[in-house]
Amino acid sequence: MRRALRSSAAALTTISALLLAGCGGDSGTEDVFGAGGWPGMHSDARNSDTSDVSGSRSLDVQWSRPLGGPTTTNAAVAANGQIFLTARTEDGCNLFSFQIDAGRKRWCARVGPGASLSTPVVDATTNTYVGEEGAMLSFDERGQLRWRTPVTGTPLSAQFTGDGHLLFVTQLGQANVLDPHTGRTVTAPYDLIPPASYTQGANIDPLPNGLGLDDCFSGSPLCPVATAPTIDLENGRIVVTFWRPGAPQADLIALRYSGGDKPKITEEWSTATLAGGSASGPVLSQDGKTVYANDNAGHLWALEAETGTPKWNYDLGYAVRSGPSVSDREVIIPAGGENGRLLALRDRGDHPEVLWERADVVQIGASAQTAGSVAYTAVRDGTGPALLTFDASTGETLDQDVLPGATGATAGTSVGPGGEVLTPTLIGELFVLK
Repeated sequence: MRRALRSSAAALTTISALLLAGCGGDSGTEDVFGAGGWPGMHSDARNSDTSDVSGSRSLDVQWSRPLGGPTTTNAAVAANGQIFLTARTEDGCNLFSFQIDAGRKRWCARVGPGASLSTPVVDATTNTYVGEEGAMLSFDERGQLRWRTPVTGTPLSAQFTGDGHLLFVTQLGQANVLDPHTGRTVTAPYDLIPPASYTQGANIDPLPNGLGLDDCFSGSPLCPVATAPTIDLENGRIVVTFWRPGAPQADLIALRYSGGDKPKITEEWSTATLAGGSASGPVLSQDGKTVYANDNAGHLWALEAETGTPKWNYDLGYAVRSGPSVSDREVIIPAGGENGRLLALRDRGDHPEVLWERADVVQIGASAQTAGSVAYTAVRDGTGPALLTFDASTGETLDQDVLPGATGATAGTSVGPGGEVLTPTLIGELFVLK
């Protein structure tokens, strides 16, 4: 039965790709990467949570919109200012597109509920890519479906490779690379959890594509891959969190996408060093030599990207919800938590240096850094959240704006092409400041 289902899925993929092949051109980075926006969950292939735009030192809340359900991911922003995000709604739309200037809804769609775990990734021509149970989907700028490719599991937030293809890993541990124009597979999928053998397949039911999705936010073993991958565009190294079957914790694992005429995915290394397992998606340094990740014991780790060997760890004293923001200048600002501190570190090779620390604020979001050493994050203001604008080099407050009517923590911080700052609350309301 399992073999038959996989054969059917492969046939559907082939037919879909052949039908759509005539609609797309050759793949290439010039057609894919969207400069000037926030194309994916953590902005770029490094998961850096940074932007090249010059950030404003003074902001005001421009508009907000309820999404109809909670959201746990950042908003993506195209170079033209079109916003894309998902929410966990009971009915109606769960994939949304808004214009950044006034919050006007461009379009919305109802896809599988698993899409709520992912930030859509957007390319330079404002095509978006988002996963649902058992498939990766692509929509054009107006919300029309371009293609749908079956996969095993539910794709989490995707990335683009250095040769312009779409990379993603499902929560069940299947890594895929697709042509973004057609949805056709570029290389054979790589299964972190080996599939059943030929003799076993006749007696084992296939895993449901939505298995463990409710456990991905907490990162339990029922969701083997719970975070977005990071990829080095120069050498194709992919780093992702992975909870091996039967293992006591989630580890970091490195894969390699070769590209070229005979592309393939291979495994490079894995590490079980992180205390209590990995708690956030990995982040690459600007030079690609270091991977930063948080563990479940409240530490931030730095590891050698080539081998996974630990360089140092720093005790934050609290559990984080997201990876750190890491600028081109290697200013590292860890994300917040229930009682999150706001501080900045610099990697000194074998140890971290504390650049500054704020004891007077509680960080309840994740920071985004921009050009000009301006950064933003959500902090607790009384009982509600506010957006703090601060100097990333010194920690000095530049501005602070209460988010009217908001409660709880925020899912993350994104920066638009014109310096707009976006933050959705976990309960499901998007705020945009200019």
